[in-house]
Amino acid sequence: METQPGKANRVIHGDCINVMGGMAASSIDMALTDPPYLVQYRSRDGRSVRNDDRAEWLQPAFSQIYRVLKPDSVCVSFYGWPKAELFLSAWREAGFRPIGHIVFRKRYSSSAGYVRYQHEQAYVLARGRPELPSSPIPDVIDWQYTGNRLHPTQKPVSALTPLIESFCRPDGVVLDPFCGSGSTLVAARKTGRQYVGIELDRRHYETSFRRTLCW
Repeated sequence: METQPGKANRVIHGDCINVMGGMAASSIDMALTDPPYLVQYRSRDGRSVRNDDRAEWLQPAFSQIYRVLKPDSVCVSFYGWPKAELFLSAWREAGFRPIGHIVFRKRYSSSAGYVRYQHEQAYVLARGRPELPSSPIPDVIDWQYTGNRLHPTQKPVSALTPLIESFCRPDGVVLDPFCGSGSTLVAARKTGRQYVGIELDRRHYETSFRRTLCW
């Protein structure tokens, strides 16, 4: 198990609230994360996501994210739209201020009900007053299907790299406290940034660790 949370370019196996509690305040340049959506998700092949059935961790986790971020910085967080009110409440209680919203457009339907679900979504959240990007990214970004081979809700690296390039300085450190299969970490490395990833599930931690070694 990785036990040096203060160092960059690390993947840490553990509870992100506890791990971030051991990190220095105001030490991270950007957070980019995909937490459980609180919807009891189950993929077509039966895989689920840990802690997706309860919300007690939500506000404490984002309070720690806020604490470790540097002043005037950005957190980009995916979220589940059926529980949007819980996420917005937790973010605001933690101290974050929504400053943007991004839709990731899919060419396929994840599922269908009253409508076909063909997008993912994330809020851009501010700690303080971040500088405006020199070239703002669009708030609609195309999504490339990963096949979800490494994680039941695996995010494509191609959708994450423009976020990091826009909101993290070139020599900065990107934090993902729910790093899953490690897509954020690979995107950070691909763009020349450093990274800190945290993952509770042992299998996904090992996947993230291998991906960062092999990239």
